[in-house]
Amino acid sequence: MALLEARDVVSGYGDAEILHGVDLDVEDREIVTIIGPNGAGKSTMMKAVYGLIDCWDGTVVFDDQDITDLRADQVTERGMCYVPQRENIFPTLTVRENLEMGAYIGDPDPEDFQEVWDRFPFLEERQNKRASDMSGGQQQMLALSSALMIDPGLLLVDEPSAGLAPDLVDEMFDRLVGIRDATDTAILMVEQNARKALSVADRGYVLDMGENRFEGTGAELLESDDVAELYLGG
Repeated sequence: MALLEARDVVSGYGDAEILHGVDLDVEDREIVTIIGPNGAGKSTMMKAVYGLIDCWDGTVVFDDQDITDLRADQVTERGMCYVPQRENIFPTLTVRENLEMGAYIGDPDPEDFQEVWDRFPFLEERQNKRASDMSGGQQQMLALSSALMIDPGLLLVDEPSAGLAPDLVDEMFDRLVGIRDATDTAILMVEQNARKALSVADRGYVLDMGENRFEGTGAELLESDDVAELYLGG
């Protein structure tokens, strides 16, 4: 059984059905990306998996546990973390306080912080500074680090490259690969930079109008003429 199995997920907002029976799997130590046009339901799927919005139908199983009807905080307690695209840090708190908030369900020890300092030395240098004083790229790294404080089995990341300067986009994706390799944490991400996301992904899903359109390895989707023409700009 996969680490995450979502089957026939139907969900949306208010009376608007956005997802019309979406399937998605994530295996241990995989990077899986969801791509597709704006309004395809990519972020909606991630929120439904994490319990931020209700699944109207279908099932979500994580680490052999049915989490379909659980709240987001209950999902976190089972080892899944979510990094939203926006408002993903506490700007008035210090860097260290942000990390402490990320570990709210546990009891962080010096080794937990040291792992962050080793991975992101600039965070150690700024640990007593307010998070709002850092650049957008640094804040995004802080958001990732906060989510990793509980050593999750699965990390959900919504648009990790959004708002980053072009020279930082490659670094962000390199960091995600490094996190997967160093921590054994699987990663599911939604990303508009489809070519870059697929280039680092083990597998990918293309959603369109709230339904599965294509799926395959990252390399297969990059090489697909249909995917290239419809979703990668030819």
